[in-house]
Amino acid sequence: MATIERLKKRPDFLATAEGRRFHTERMTAQGRLRDPQAADGLRLGFTITKRVGHAVERNRIRRRLRAAVSLVALDLPGEVAGLPADIVLIARRPALTAPFEALAEDLRRAIPTVTRPATPRPPGARSGGKSGSKSGGRPSKTTPLQRDAGRAPAQPASSGASGRDPSPGDARDSRITDARGPDRVGAAPVATPNACGGVPDGQ
Repeated sequence: MATIERLKKRPDFLATAEGRRFHTERMTAQGRLRDPQAADGLRLGFTITKRVGHAVERNRIRRRLRAAVSLVALDLPGEVAGLPADIVLIARRPALTAPFEALAEDLRRAIPTVTRPATPRPPGARSGGKSGSKSGGRPSKTTPLQRDAGRAPAQPASSGASGRDPSPGDARDSRITDARGPDRVGAAPVATPNACGGVPDGQ
């Protein structure tokens, strides 16, 4: 028969909350392994908040859980009972009226689960955090602005480089532009007849 001691100190309760967890409808079990140099053996504590019920109901739940722990301790394997581990049972409302055998079965499953040593991670294994690609190796999506930023700027087409024939409108525009002249800065534009034989507005 395994001897399970009581867990009483608040720092031990807080440290156990950082360990493994096992959830059922009637309770949540939290567990962690202590320092290997610490004394062997399981230590167990209870957390029953006021949201579960009033004082009489909370005391009844605590008595039922203690009785279930005493029953399960008879069947614990020696390698589990001898572990230097702390366990905290957080009771829920259904633990007040659940069958006693259901509470015992929850403990039989929870104690080995929350006291299991952590599996060592092989060297070089990548964690599942946010480092690296967020899509698991798939190429990330780029926005149109990002795609355009990587392209070379378009070179302006030089005049006369296109291979098409000039249209009548192009000829008219070139006549008006050439009439001003590049060296006649500030000079009044020369009135040039348009394609209809008239003079543009304002000239």
